[in-house]
Amino acid sequence: MATTADIRNGMIIKLDDGLYSVIEFGQNKTARAAAKVWAKLKGVDNTRSIEKTWNSGDNIFPVRVERRPYQFLYKDESGFNFMDTTTFEQISINEDMVQRPELYKDGQEVLVVVNTETEGVMGVELPASVNLAVTYSEPGLKGDTATRTLKPATVETGATVMVPLFVNEGDLIKIDTKNGAYVERVKQ
Repeated sequence: MATTADIRNGMIIKLDDGLYSVIEFGQNKTARAAAKVWAKLKGVDNTRSIEKTWNSGDNIFPVRVERRPYQFLYKDESGFNFMDTTTFEQISINEDMVQRPELYKDGQEVLVVVNTETEGVMGVELPASVNLAVTYSEPGLKGDTATRTLKPATVETGATVMVPLFVNEGDLIKIDTKNGAYVERVKQ
């Protein structure tokens, strides 16, 4: 058991028979009333997003989780298939539990979030960024780089990413996995 003073971003807590991940939190102090702690929560086992407010010092119920290294193998009708890099055990996970499914390529290293109490899989996380090759992109016009104009580009996983005009087919680009946006061109 913990109190509201222990809340951190990314913490998973049990609330109303559901599991929620803390996206953002803060504290409101007023002159007359006791301090309040608020948090924006995203459902781990569902897609709900809620806001919750507690009195400062109230008890919360954190869930202990581990992030274990796995390797993405392939996708089929049963879901996304991963292999534990230490025991070589394979698991299949539904697409709705996978972060940014359009950015996975064969052999990709990921972290599988596991509830240590039940050993149940709670989700799959990509690293902060991934490097993918551009397979299709319209050619940019020479000298048209004065503005921050973007064009669509298809990467090797089939995802479409908006990139600057100077990115061409065959270039390796870095993509932010939080929002799926182009970060930079990577030297090969």
